[in-house]
Amino acid sequence: MTRPVTTRLLLPALLLGLATVAAPLPSVAGAGGCPPGLAKKSVPCVPPGQARKWQVGDRIPVTTPWYEIRNWDRYDLPAPPTGSRYVMIDSDLVRVAIATGIILEFLGRY
Repeated sequence: MTRPVTTRLLLPALLLGLATVAAPLPSVAGAGGCPPGLAKKSVPCVPPGQARKWQVGDRIPVTTPWYEIRNWDRYDLPAPPTGSRYVMIDSDLVRVAIATGIILEFLGRY
């Protein structure tokens, strides 16, 4: 006499089998583990919007909105050296020369 297969034992086996079949395949990474779409970007391996827009030596355009950080101690920064100030542009914190608007230091994204 054969015993009927109970659904209590069959259901987990079916679910496990379906989970292994439906598992996504790992994406193919390019050189250095960079996904193919990001490897072709101007700044390779950095997602859009994450690449720094501001470099030391760049001048902040007159049309770019920014605001001065006067409570620099809140960001654990020392007092800005004479002739410079801390400025937030979008979510980038930079130190700029007051007279020229040239970026002297990139301090990070906030």
